[in-house]
Amino acid sequence: MTAKLYDTDFYAWTLEQSQLLQSGDWKSVDIVHLVEEIESLGKQEKRELENRLGVLIGHLLKWIYQPSMRSRSWQVTIRVQRQQLQRHIQQNPSLKSYLSEAIAVGYDLGLELFFKETQLIDQDLPETCPFTEEQIFNPNFPDP
Repeated sequence: MTAKLYDTDFYAWTLEQSQLLQSGDWKSVDIVHLVEEIESLGKQEKRELENRLGVLIGHLLKWIYQPSMRSRSWQVTIRVQRQQLQRHIQQNPSLKSYLSEAIAVGYDLGLELFFKETQLIDQDLPETCPFTEEQIFNPNFPDP
């Protein structure tokens, strides 16, 4: 019943699993799917880090490569993404060990954003992220 519920009504499955865990009914817990969901939660935290870095890096690129288009909106996006990234890392400190890899993924995402939102299709950008971790998180970079 438990495994079938996982496929037919995920929300009901989560409630059931929670109750089974709270009551200590270990034999009835859907271990296979529970493990899968816990792993998925960890991956979700990594994706959150990568996506926020992508938005931040994309806006940093726009800021640097399109100085005539700078706007308060870009400035706010950069500030908010930095704040959200810092909060996310504080809540998930083990993600610090993944940060350099996440920056590389974030750069790829940021490039997509940059090319999607600018007219600079042929812009020659570095193959790897041109920003250091310090610059990415520095509230005074690129401009005070």
